[in-house]
Amino acid sequence: MPITAVLFDLDDTLLWDERSVEEAFRAACEAAGNDVDPVELEAAVRREARSLYETYETFPFTKMIGINPFEALWANFTAGEQPEFRQLEQLAPGYRKESWLRGLASLGVDDEALAEQLAAKFAEERRKRPYMYEETLQVLDELRGKVKLLLLTNGCPALQQEKLDGVPELIPYFDHVVISGSFGKGKPDKDIFVHALDLLDIAPEQGVMVGDKLTTDILGGLTAGLTTVWINRTGKKANPEIRPDYQIGHLSELLPLVQSL
Repeated sequence: MPITAVLFDLDDTLLWDERSVEEAFRAACEAAGNDVDPVELEAAVRREARSLYETYETFPFTKMIGINPFEALWANFTAGEQPEFRQLEQLAPGYRKESWLRGLASLGVDDEALAEQLAAKFAEERRKRPYMYEETLQVLDELRGKVKLLLLTNGCPALQQEKLDGVPELIPYFDHVVISGSFGKGKPDKDIFVHALDLLDIAPEQGVMVGDKLTTDILGGLTAGLTTVWINRTGKKANPEIRPDYQIGHLSELLPLVQSL
């Protein structure tokens, strides 16, 4: 049965989210002043943010939806119907400040005002950086009209929409956009993939799932019966328990692959 649709992950598949986060951390940490090593501060804040994030009663929900601790360092959680999003909306300002406060404290700096300033700086800098990979639009141009296109992304509806608003040229390529926070379950849950297939009105064997994360994009795609393509730009180690059907190192390799299927 020929391929009639391609499902894409968003972050670090079409958008270069990792670069956005790294640059935002660098800018915020360098703003801490000459007495603080920015590299050490970034490592400390990342560590403390992860640790604090996991203490909240919302953690199981954020894990299910697929919202990571660094997204919560700049998300406002103003959308989403589930009550957990209202809890996150209340928690977020304190979480942002406390993550930076603890990170600074681990380096011997006790400065609440500085922590608040750096928390705001990180969020501001992250919002300035809606990077797409240089090949993203070209690949979508090549696919448009040949197959249906669906964007399948984990995350908070408000934050994912904000990311998409930062690259307005991206959305018109897609027939459908599915955000886990709006659906109520995230990748790798089979249900969100079945929902996407229903929207596309295709059988699983007619679809290809493209993503960078084995544990969400590829595992979920395999469970739903889709052909899976792991985009591994940075040479990540394979997982013997999660075997994608295909692996590519650059998005430009996708079109000839889809055409061959």
